[in-house]
Amino acid sequence: MKSDEAVCYDPEEPELSSLNGKLISGEREMVSTIDMQGHRTISNFAANAEHRTLTDRFFRGNRAAAGNNVNIPADGDKKREHGSAAISGPLLSGIAYCFSSCTMILLNKVVLSSYNFNAGISLMFYQNLIACLVVAILSLCRAVSVERLNWKLTKVWIPVNVIFVGMLVSSMYSLKFINIAMVTILKNVTNIITAVGEWYILRKRQNQKVWIAMLMMMISAVSGGITDLQFNPMGYTWQIMNCVLTAMYSLTLRQVMDRAKQLTRSGSLNEISMVLLNNLLSLPFAMLLIFLFDEWKYVINT
Repeated sequence: MKSDEAVCYDPEEPELSSLNGKLISGEREMVSTIDMQGHRTISNFAANAEHRTLTDRFFRGNRAAAGNNVNIPADGDKKREHGSAAISGPLLSGIAYCFSSCTMILLNKVVLSSYNFNAGISLMFYQNLIACLVVAILSLCRAVSVERLNWKLTKVWIPVNVIFVGMLVSSMYSLKFINIAMVTILKNVTNIITAVGEWYILRKRQNQKVWIAMLMMMISAVSGGITDLQFNPMGYTWQIMNCVLTAMYSLTLRQVMDRAKQLTRSGSLNEISMVLLNNLLSLPFAMLLIFLFDEWKYVINT
């Protein structure tokens, strides 16, 4: 029996072992296949993720580039607008100054000469008063900013204002006796006197081209005076005084300006504040001159 059993079971064992071997090898192949598929799946997933990242970066870059391209014209427009505003501002100011200056000269000439108005100081008083009222109204409307006046600032500014009043009075009387063309030509002498004063007082020297230009101005003024058919010694005297006082005003203003800025609350003194300060302080001096020259009687009777 033992031998039969041995004979019977010996042939089956190789078959079972071979079957088991096939099963094991099949399982290994399946495991390897699964592993390979898993690795492929992981690699595919990583590749897809990397592809998505690159795609997102690409689209973000395009959006940023598109945004920059859109903003470039806007920035350019802003720069153009700012540049045009920077050019148009001084241009409009210059045109307004020329218009107001020419209108004022023509108006004063008509009133003083054509209507034979013999109260130039009273006319100056009226114009300065109107200037103060205009600045006060603009300040109340918050259209302009004006420094608050104080006694220390007023005391420092009085010498400048005295010269300012003398400059306006001499301009009125010279315009009464001289025509507008000669007044305009003779006013160029002021630049020469100012340059000489800067060299003597402030030690500021001009170059050779500036002196040549001023020499030509002097020649034009002398030539105009010689050929003036309506030469009036009184008018030329007033005009020379006006040139000297205008140069003195410019030089004194440069010396007083730094000290005046220290006496204000903001530490600065803008042009509007200077206009108000000059015209307001000129009113008492103008009233004093009106009474000294008896212009008030002429104004009342006229």
